[in-house]
Amino acid sequence: MKTLFIECNMGLAGDMLTAALIDLFDNKEDILKELNSFGLKDVETSIIKDKKCGIEGIHVSVKYHGQEESEDMHHHEHEHEHDHEHHHEHDHEHHHHHHSSLEDIKEIINGLNVSDKVKKDSINVYELLAEAEAHVHGSTINDIHFHEVGTMDAIADIVNVSYLLDKLNVEKIIVSPIHVGRGFVKCAHGILPVPAPATEYLLHNIPYYSKEIIEGELCTPTGAALAKYYADEFSYMPTLNIEKSGYGLGTKDFKIANVVRVFLGQDENKQVKVIELDTNVDDMTGEEIAFATERLIKAGAYEVFTTNINMKKNRPGILLSVICSEEIEQEIVKEIFANTSTIGIRKTVKDKFVLDRQIEEKDTNMGKVRIKKSSGYGVEKEKIENDDMVELANKNDKTLLEIKRSIKLWEINKFKH
Repeated sequence: MKTLFIECNMGLAGDMLTAALIDLFDNKEDILKELNSFGLKDVETSIIKDKKCGIEGIHVSVKYHGQEESEDMHHHEHEHEHDHEHHHEHDHEHHHHHHSSLEDIKEIINGLNVSDKVKKDSINVYELLAEAEAHVHGSTINDIHFHEVGTMDAIADIVNVSYLLDKLNVEKIIVSPIHVGRGFVKCAHGILPVPAPATEYLLHNIPYYSKEIIEGELCTPTGAALAKYYADEFSYMPTLNIEKSGYGLGTKDFKIANVVRVFLGQDENKQVKVIELDTNVDDMTGEEIAFATERLIKAGAYEVFTTNINMKKNRPGILLSVICSEEIEQEIVKEIFANTSTIGIRKTVKDKFVLDRQIEEKDTNMGKVRIKKSSGYGVEKEKIENDDMVELANKNDKTLLEIKRSIKLWEINKFKH
């Protein structure tokens, strides 16, 4: 499984993640040209090679009207704050009174030269930001307004990350627990604790921490929103066969290298969360159990099976077990109640270890067949799709066993030659 792991030992910000993702590509200048061809008016993205604590990486600079945001503006909560003040003197004269609503931002993003998927993803991330700001200010997302300079910078970061992730086409994104820093941060309304309120709201249900060695804000609202939207899982690095790594540098200097690292590789060991739903019944016929099983499979259950059991007063009964994903748990519960006589269901959350699977089409002496291949945990397996062999058996007026033997013998002779 093609997996991207994002290491947030020094927090997460949109520009640092953009830089780390660009660093995964060999043709960095071509990628930069693509980022600057989106049509984001008066915005230019550039990359600079630099070092932090002797580690070489990439710093991304996003300039609006030829000016880059100040360190405070870029890394603090008031980057997206409602009706805040702007402390950059040169920008104050031109941009202080320009603010954008969420609808304005959607219009900007929808007008960019990117795919519909990138537009949708970018807008969804910005809606998370608006929701956080609305919560902090006791307002609604439609009443939140974003400062023009901060808005254009954040749009560039979000669209750039969305575009690069779409281009990488990974199957899974894992984000490490996020180091948020510690201390306080200045904003237009006063001094706030780290993580700033909007960031803290976005980090709900996401593992994060702080360490005494770092004073300052490491995770921005943009970084938190990107992590919340894109992460399939929050955990430490799994076992990966690393193909490439990227280093995105921040602007500040700390005792620890101010770097966001990303690792692109193959995760051969796959583990997923599944739900097991169990119920006991002793007043249903075999036909009724079979019908319920079919309905549950049709509803998306991974597995449905029965076990003979003895119930109260030693009555014979059936244990109906259903394995499904967390996403469809409630739908499966409804189907069990609707199609069985039970009045109670037991739930267990389990870890399921699975092999990575793919299907390939293959020519044989008897015709085309699909091969189911599985790999991971140091093993490889393959098996011909049984339905295809049944079809070949009927087509050639042979038994299933004859088809299997014929294909196997053909493969052995082909290998010898």
